[in-house]
Amino acid sequence: MKKRKSFFAKWLGRIFWVLILGVLAYSIYAYNPSIEPMAANSLPTYDPAVIERGRQMAAAGYCAVCHTEQGGAPYAGNYAMETGFGTIYSTNITPDREQGIGRWSEAAFTRAMREGVDREGRHLFPAFPYNHFAKMSEQDIVAIYAYIMTQVQPVQVPQRNNELPFPLNWRYLQAGWKLISVDLKPYQPDPEKSALWNRGAYLVEGVTHCGACHTPRNAVGAERNSDKFEGAIIDDWVAPALSANNESSLTWSAAEFSEYLKTGATRQHGVAVGPMAPVVHAGLRELSDKDLTAIGIYLADSAGSADSEATSAALIAASLEQSKPRQSHRWDTGERLYATACASCHYNAEQIALGRPELGINSAIHLKQPDNLIHVMLDGVDNQDGIAGVVMPGFRDALSDQEMALIAAYVRSSRTDKTPWPELQQKITEIRKSTQYKRGN
Repeated sequence: MKKRKSFFAKWLGRIFWVLILGVLAYSIYAYNPSIEPMAANSLPTYDPAVIERGRQMAAAGYCAVCHTEQGGAPYAGNYAMETGFGTIYSTNITPDREQGIGRWSEAAFTRAMREGVDREGRHLFPAFPYNHFAKMSEQDIVAIYAYIMTQVQPVQVPQRNNELPFPLNWRYLQAGWKLISVDLKPYQPDPEKSALWNRGAYLVEGVTHCGACHTPRNAVGAERNSDKFEGAIIDDWVAPALSANNESSLTWSAAEFSEYLKTGATRQHGVAVGPMAPVVHAGLRELSDKDLTAIGIYLADSAGSADSEATSAALIAASLEQSKPRQSHRWDTGERLYATACASCHYNAEQIALGRPELGINSAIHLKQPDNLIHVMLDGVDNQDGIAGVVMPGFRDALSDQEMALIAAYVRSSRTDKTPWPELQQKITEIRKSTQYKRGN
C-alpha cells in the first residue's frame, strides 16, 4: 500500500511540476514589454505625400468606420462589435494623449498593427484584424500613423469596457489564440503572377482585409483558411462568397469588381448596401484607379473565369424576359404585390439600367439565406448606399411581414431555380425586430 501511495505521489508531483513549467513557459511566451511613451511635441515631420498615402490606406482599411460609434467623433472609438463571444468596443485612436494614441510612437503603432499588442504590452482582441494588417509593408503602416497623428482631431473619449465573460476577457489567452490561429508574416509576392495581381493580393489580404467578412470562422473565431472567401454572416447580413461558389447568376469580372468598389454599383450585380456600403463609400473608393484595378484582377482570379459574352447575354435576356409585365391576371398574391410595390423600379426593358438591379441575376435572390433581400425590403437603399442620388424606399411601414414573405417567395420562385427559402415570414419578423434601431426605437 505504501508503495502504491508513493507511486501516485511521485506521478502527481511530476504532473504538478509539468503544469507549473507549462504555465511559466506560456507566461514568458505571452509577455510583451511596454514601449516608452512618446514625449509631447516629439512627433516626426512627415512628407505630405506620405500623409496622403496614409489617408488612402486608412480609408481602405475602413479605420474610421470601425473606430467611430454612431454619432461620435471620427476615430474616437466605442463602436460596438458583436461577436459570438460577447461585445467588443473599438478603441479611441485619435492623437489624444490621455484617451487616444497620442503617446504612441511609430514602433508602438507598428507593433499593434503587426502583432496585435498595444503600447503597454497587452494583447489586442482579434476584432481588430491585425492578422491582415500584419501583411502590410512598414512604409504603409507608418503612413497610416502619420495621417492619424497629423490630420485626425484629438478627442478625449474614454474607452467603454468590453462585455466578454471570464476567462475570455483575459488578454493573456490571446497569445495562445495567435499561436494556433493566425499567420503574422508580411505578404510575400507570388513570382508566377503579374505585378498587378500581386498588388491586388497585397491590398486584399492586408489593409482591406476582405477575408475578415467574406470568410467563415471556426469555433474559436479564427478565419477558416480552408474556406477562404466562401462567404459568412456579418452584422445579420450575408457577405457573399468571393470565390467560384458565389451564388450570383453571372460571374464577376475584374472590371466589375473594380467598378463596384469605386462607385458602389454595377449594372449586372446591383448596389452596395448594408455593411458593404461604408466599405465602398468611406473606404475603398479612396484608392487609386490602379489599385482598384489590381484588386479587381485578384478577386476575379479567386472567383474563377468570367462568363463568356454569349452566356452572359443569354442569362440577362432570360431575366429581362421574365421581368416583363404579364397581361394575364395575376392569381398569385406575391406576384400582385410585386407588381404593385416593386416592378415599376425593377423593370428593365432592353438593357439593365445602372442602379436598377435586375433581380433574376442579383445575388441577393440566389443566396441560401434571404437576409440581404429582407434588409433591403425593410429599410431600402438610402443615399449613402449604392450610387449617390439613387435611392430605394423601405417598406417597413408599408408592408406586413406576411406580404414581404409573399413577395420574396414569388421572386425566388420566378427568377431562380433555387429551392424555396424556409420559414420566410418568421425570418422577416426576426430581422424587423433586430433592426428597430434604424427607426430610432
